[in-house]
Amino acid sequence: MTIDNNIVITGSAGFIASYLAGFLNQLGFTRLYLVDDFSAAGKDPNTASKSFIKKIDREAFPEWLAAHHAEIQNVFHLGARTDTTEMDYAVHKKLNLDYSITVWQLCTQYNIPLVYASSAATYGNGEQGYTDSHEIVSQLHPLNPYGQSKNDFDIWALAQANTPPFWAGLKFFNVYGPNEYHKGRMASVIFHAYNQIKNNGSVKLFRSHNPGYKDGEQIRDFIYVKDVVNICYWLMHQQPASGLYNVGTGKARTFNDLVRAIFTTLNLPENIIYVDTPLDIRDKYQYFTEADMHKLLGAGYNIPFYSLEAGVKEYVEQYLVPGRYF
Repeated sequence: MTIDNNIVITGSAGFIASYLAGFLNQLGFTRLYLVDDFSAAGKDPNTASKSFIKKIDREAFPEWLAAHHAEIQNVFHLGARTDTTEMDYAVHKKLNLDYSITVWQLCTQYNIPLVYASSAATYGNGEQGYTDSHEIVSQLHPLNPYGQSKNDFDIWALAQANTPPFWAGLKFFNVYGPNEYHKGRMASVIFHAYNQIKNNGSVKLFRSHNPGYKDGEQIRDFIYVKDVVNICYWLMHQQPASGLYNVGTGKARTFNDLVRAIFTTLNLPENIIYVDTPLDIRDKYQYFTEADMHKLLGAGYNIPFYSLEAGVKEYVEQYLVPGRYF
């Protein structure tokens, strides 16, 4: 990638993609084409300060790319239906599978490198572990239609004889950071915990219903969005072996750790209240996720990850408290 590259970012009004646009702007990349459904006014601040050439409606994008492919050097396909509580598979299939197939086929036809968003939701309960080995993809059992749609596209991609000149499917773990304000229930635990502390002085965490874990000791691989976009950029710039890559830190932490980091940042006394996990998600609740990062690190990625404490501190102090976007 060079500064004069023309770069497409789908999902660009959303959380990670809008942060990527700002990150690329900071590196000097301003020849961006932002693709999304821009009708939701709540997402407008995510693109308000970005430098770009054009906004393109999501539905019009395939036809636009077919007409303008000679101008485009890179595609980041981060647009997706991300609501894990939407149980209608057809809703996810349209955007996460069918639309992604269209983007892949266009990038293949026109020889454009592609980085796309997969998800750690593909791993389900982790029966097969959390390794980004291609051999286990067809054996995975996601816990919801969102994860299923993401895994279905990974399976489809791995079966293709014709591919973009470089491609990477990124299995995002628990991403947090600025520009997620619009996500409602799907925003990170950090976002919700901060607002609970601000409003009530306390945080509610799910009680453990698994005898192997104490309350609040459920474990997740939390990754700061700045690390995520570093990985996105590095993969597109370096173009190692094509394939699926985990995007986590490789160091899982507890929800108690996360919440304590927020209280510490705000200089407030710890006040955690444990509540029952809702019945509608209790039987699908994950108690442990941790990315196996050997593939990415083995490919040469060597940028240190933010610790949970450092990421939370920056997010809270620089964005949540002042209400700033990136």
